[in-house]
Amino acid sequence: MASDTPRFACQECGHVAHKWMGKCPQCGAWNSFAEEEPQTEVKARVPSRRGARSGEGGKKGAFATGTDGAAARRPRRLADVETEGETRLVTGVAELDRVMGGGITRGALSLIAGDPGIGKSTLMTELGKYLPDRKMLYVTGEESARQVKLRAGRLGVDGEKLLLFAETNVETVADVAEETDPDVLIVDSIQTLFRPERESAPGSVSQVRESAATLRRLTKDLECATFLVGHVTKQGTIAGPRVLEHMVDTVLYFEGDRHHAYRILRTVKNRFGAANEIGVFEMREGGLRPVENPSEIFLAERGYGVSGSTVVCSLEGTRPLLVEIQALASDSRYSTPERTATGFAQRRLQMLLAVLEKRAGLSFSDHDLFLNVAGGVTLDEPAVDLGVAVACASSFRDIPADTGTVLIGEVGLGGEVRSVSQVEPRLREAEKLGFERAVVPASNRDGLAVPEGLDAIYCKRLTDVIEAVL
Repeated sequence: MASDTPRFACQECGHVAHKWMGKCPQCGAWNSFAEEEPQTEVKARVPSRRGARSGEGGKKGAFATGTDGAAARRPRRLADVETEGETRLVTGVAELDRVMGGGITRGALSLIAGDPGIGKSTLMTELGKYLPDRKMLYVTGEESARQVKLRAGRLGVDGEKLLLFAETNVETVADVAEETDPDVLIVDSIQTLFRPERESAPGSVSQVRESAATLRRLTKDLECATFLVGHVTKQGTIAGPRVLEHMVDTVLYFEGDRHHAYRILRTVKNRFGAANEIGVFEMREGGLRPVENPSEIFLAERGYGVSGSTVVCSLEGTRPLLVEIQALASDSRYSTPERTATGFAQRRLQMLLAVLEKRAGLSFSDHDLFLNVAGGVTLDEPAVDLGVAVACASSFRDIPADTGTVLIGEVGLGGEVRSVSQVEPRLREAEKLGFERAVVPASNRDGLAVPEGLDAIYCKRLTDVIEAVL
């Protein structure tokens, strides 16, 4: 029995309060609280068709409920759980399969989010081209079936086994999914679905949470691969309650600047593979094209003989990625110098500038500093600190850095170069792209296998790196 006490939920982060607030105490959003209607009864919808893919006829699956499903809900020994049969749908696109952990897992609920116009619907539509022999149900709540048809024609999607369904009632969507029994279910987007017994508007915290719960039960019961397209807030986080990210099996972020052609599909959470894996795609008129060697692409327009340019090697999941760092230091005309970073954490940049001033004697107090990661990539690994610091020092001194050197290492507050993990795959990637030298931390020297044709320079201090490279 639910209480009649009113509840207010933040539409940005899902924080619940018993009175309306002008500012959310959790995420700081203003005027984001909306009242949720009290529910006297919560009806958990369970699909009537169970065990469709179990291969045992009319036997109920593990997610069956009801008066006749008590036996199926009994605990089972680990040795008795069957894992035979096809568990992944391989698309043949290496970038997408890597991000998904080797292919799309059956019975997995995935959430894909990104800025408007970044390519989420394009990628979901192209699944019909990647998996032509699989039955797909595309539920569109924001577009009509005709609009999706036009996009599919532009992308070259045949659509022989692609079913379109324009609907926002999650109960109707579940009924149609049970009837069609798809291999892949796509919902674009989760913020448009609603449960009819809830009086709140579609997109509210309660509607998103309940709709996702219904689709999760449906996914596990039918053992289909389900993709939920999600909106993002102004801060770039997934809109709706944070519990939505905990409910799904995989969380994917589509990153990139709409003014750049390259898109990065990043795995933030994956119960069936490695997290933080990335897939690189190029947006073209005919859709998304996978980029097999992103390091070569990101360095294609690199300038030579220009100060403020260095190359770093970041490890994204299991993939080493070589990216150019660009820095520009100029005389400041204001009392407070400007610090701008694109693709790199600004607080981390301020820390590195403080280390350069204290340990290397480079004063940026009267200089504006602009930092850019070329290609629209976002780097957050500490191993790129060394390249960022040297790029800033190069621009400050107006001395070009050695163009044949790649920089790997974390910078500590004492000016020391700290060790990083998995140096050998980074060195192999640098050697493959024709680099002649690599600066690595001295603490990584023991047992390090350096590829032939690549010289390793071991350094302990940031000042030693600056003198060796500049």
